[in-house]
Amino acid sequence: MSILLAILLGIVQGIAEFLPISSSGHLSILQNLIGVKYDEGGHLFFDVLLHIGTLISIFIAYRKELRGIVRETADFMLKRGDEGRESDGRMKPGLRMLILVIVGTLPLLIILPFYDLIGQLYYKTLFIAFALIITGALLFVSDKLAQGKKNEKNCRLLDVIFIGLGQMVATIPGLSRSGTTITVALARGTSRDFAVRYSFLLSIPAVVGSFLLSLVKAFKAGINWSAVPAYLIGMVIAAVVGYFAIFLVKKLVNSKNFGKFAYYCWGAALVTIILTIVL
Repeated sequence: MSILLAILLGIVQGIAEFLPISSSGHLSILQNLIGVKYDEGGHLFFDVLLHIGTLISIFIAYRKELRGIVRETADFMLKRGDEGRESDGRMKPGLRMLILVIVGTLPLLIILPFYDLIGQLYYKTLFIAFALIITGALLFVSDKLAQGKKNEKNCRLLDVIFIGLGQMVATIPGLSRSGTTITVALARGTSRDFAVRYSFLLSIPAVVGSFLLSLVKAFKAGINWSAVPAYLIGMVIAAVVGYFAIFLVKKLVNSKNFGKFAYYCWGAALVTIILTIVL
């Protein structure tokens, strides 16, 4: 793998992982257009490093929230719960957010038996084009939804289960994970700030799980060690680009401009259909 290709794929991963345009769908389309199977022939390890890059960007962007979660959880466990609650007896926001993330992650367990089957859709560009059309429809709806008031202090478990089911469905290539989870959260009456924050924090277990599954496959397939320097450059690019993409999503959702990505998704779907037929 060339350094130029690694940089290009790192940019695509960093942008598409967080912007509501489906990273898996775009990497698949790009791979088919370029004709380079970076996830085969020892390059599957690159996919692992791209996931690490996106994790790094989340950890940096939400370092304050993550520190609060760790601190309040530790206080709750080490001090028998006395430090994990507010004066009125309610759990502190950081500790409650951890529980919401855990509950929202549970629906992903349903999809595990179908992991390999879903992976096969990665190479079906017409299917991905159809999924991008659905992503566009979700984004278009998201801007029309009224501002809610739910956050980590008063969000119900049923709300995060629905959001988690959205994340589960979004494992299908072409469906945007962030676009789906944020839209479902807004539909459940959350605030726009919480919808974005929860969506990205919820992605951490999902990305870690995908990372571990890819890591096992990478070692089984073999690692092209000569390409590791290029892989690492791609990982760093994905982390840097992803960091700025997270803040762009925050701004767009709060300003009700998130839905404008719908037109991009529909345009990408149309181009994908044309190229698939022509090529």
